[in-house]
Amino acid sequence: MTSTLIDPLLLKSFVAVVESGSFTRAGERVHLSQSTISQQIKRLEEQLGCELVNRSGRYIVTTEDGERLLGYARRLLGLMEETVDALRKGHAQGEVHIGVPEDFASDLLTPTLGAFARAHPSIRLEISSGLSNTLWQQFCAGDYDLVLIKQRPGQAVGHAAWPEPLAWFDSLSEPTHERDPLPLVVFPVGGLYRDEMIHALESAGRRWSIGYSSASLAGIRSAVANGLGVSVLPSRLALPGHRRLGEAESFPELAPLEIALHLRPDAPRRVIDLAEQLTALCARVTGYEG
Repeated sequence: MTSTLIDPLLLKSFVAVVESGSFTRAGERVHLSQSTISQQIKRLEEQLGCELVNRSGRYIVTTEDGERLLGYARRLLGLMEETVDALRKGHAQGEVHIGVPEDFASDLLTPTLGAFARAHPSIRLEISSGLSNTLWQQFCAGDYDLVLIKQRPGQAVGHAAWPEPLAWFDSLSEPTHERDPLPLVVFPVGGLYRDEMIHALESAGRRWSIGYSSASLAGIRSAVANGLGVSVLPSRLALPGHRRLGEAESFPELAPLEIALHLRPDAPRRVIDLAEQLTALCARVTGYEG
C-alpha cells in the first residue's frame, strides 16, 4: 500500500484561504491567481477525500475536516521551514518581526516577550507599533511574521480573536460632552476608533469638531482627562480622570471591535510558539477565553 503525500504548496494555499477568508486574498498572500488557489484547494480535497472549506457564505470557513487539517498544516509548514533554517544555518536562530497596537506595545507585552526570549535565546525579536490599518497593510505586504491588530468583527479570519468593547469618554473634572459642536479627541485619519466615533455622531445628527488629534494613545487618554474633548476608546483603557458617557448623556451604545492575531501562512515553529503565548496574553487581558 502506498502512502499519500501532501504537497506543501497545497497546504500553504489552504492555510492562506482559511486565514484570509477569501480565495482572492489568499492568492494575493501567496502570489497566485484566485483560480489557481481554488484549483489547489479542490486538488487537496480530492486527495484527502473530504470537503475542507465551506464556500457558501460571505467568507470562506473551514468544515469540521478542514478545522482538523488546519492545525496539522500549520505545524507541518512550520516544521519544514524550521528544517530548512537548521540545515542552512546549522542552528535554529532567526528573527521574529511583530506588529502590535500601542496599548500592547509596552507593559502588557514585555513579560510575554521576556519568557519567549528566555526559551529561544538565539532569536532576535523586532517589535513595531502603530495604527491597526497600517499594521495590517504592512503584514499583507510581508513586513511582519505576526501582527496583533484591532479590526471590525470577522473582517479577516486570523489565528485567534477576542471582542474589544468600546466606550465614550469625557473628562471627569472638565467635561465637554454638552458643548455644541462637540469637541473630539481623535487618532489620525484611518484610525478605527475615529471612524466609529464619527459614524455614530453623524448617524445621531450630532454636530462635532476636531479639538485634538494625536497618533499617541497616551496623548489621546491624557487629552480627554484634561478636558480637550470626548473620545472613543476600549473600555479597559479608562483612566481615573475619565468619565464614561452613555445613553443618559445621549451618546449611543457602540458595537465592539475585535482584537485579532494574524500570522503568515508559512510561519515557522518559533512564530507559532510566540502566537500561542500571545493568545494566552490576550485571553487574560480581555477576560475572554473563546
